[in-house]
Amino acid sequence: MDRQVLQRLPEDGTSVRPGFEHTQRALAHFNKRRLTPGGDGDGVPDDHAMLAVEESFVQALRKSVAPFLEGLPTHPADFMRWFQELKETGPGQQDALFPWLAAHATYDQVRWFLSQEVAGEAGFEDLLAVTQVKMPSRAKLEMARNFWDEMGRGRADGMHGPMLERLSRALDLHPAIETTVPAPLGLGNMMVALAFNRRYACQSVGALGAIELTAPTRAGYVVQALNRLGVSRRDSHYFALHAVIHLKHSQSWNAEVIEQLVSEDNSRALAIAEGALLRLWCGLRCFDRYRRDLKVGP
Repeated sequence: MDRQVLQRLPEDGTSVRPGFEHTQRALAHFNKRRLTPGGDGDGVPDDHAMLAVEESFVQALRKSVAPFLEGLPTHPADFMRWFQELKETGPGQQDALFPWLAAHATYDQVRWFLSQEVAGEAGFEDLLAVTQVKMPSRAKLEMARNFWDEMGRGRADGMHGPMLERLSRALDLHPAIETTVPAPLGLGNMMVALAFNRRYACQSVGALGAIELTAPTRAGYVVQALNRLGVSRRDSHYFALHAVIHLKHSQSWNAEVIEQLVSEDNSRALAIAEGALLRLWCGLRCFDRYRRDLKVGP
């Protein structure tokens, strides 16, 4: 698969067409309400309409990555080589944004970037908890180990979500749906759609696997930026941890979840690959928007 072609998926208009921004904000509000314990949105007619909007959004994204799934290898060993190559050839990899953040971004520019990222964060541990429902035992056990790490192995101060909240407080970030550009909202909305619709369970496996595979390099650059700007190591620990722990998680996820699922049934390969490309494609749209707003590059 050609590196440059795959890194630049065709523009399908989802990030620029009229109404996209309104749709993503509406979906983000919908997801916030439906994922809140005791939320009162279940069964409301407007929510049924939003589920239709969500499905239309997912179908548009699936259409945009479909050309890159042609000829996908489905033999487990071949498929795993294809999947692991995404770390180098996948959409958004080696993006110029991150070395620029590490070396040149000002304090306010890093704060803006992180505000966008935090606002679009769907919560890996929650996505993981939903995705693992009714999965085969071996895959479920690895997901449980991953979830236990996300939950700080039972220690509140080790939970990953609160670590990110601590960084947000330290930098005085105020992430909000209305002040976030649409691309990261779209990324979060897509991740929720895959996890919470069981017909997309294998796509969610691929999307979560893509995060584990590709996040360490980006996290490492963010750590460099935070260190350069004098942010304490305690406050930047979320990104420092993810620059390392995702490497271990990715190896285990690939072997115990993805390869195992494909070995049991190679028809799952297509859905897993699609989910990975969806996650990386939406990430690339975020990076494109961030570079434009931060005026990175020529």
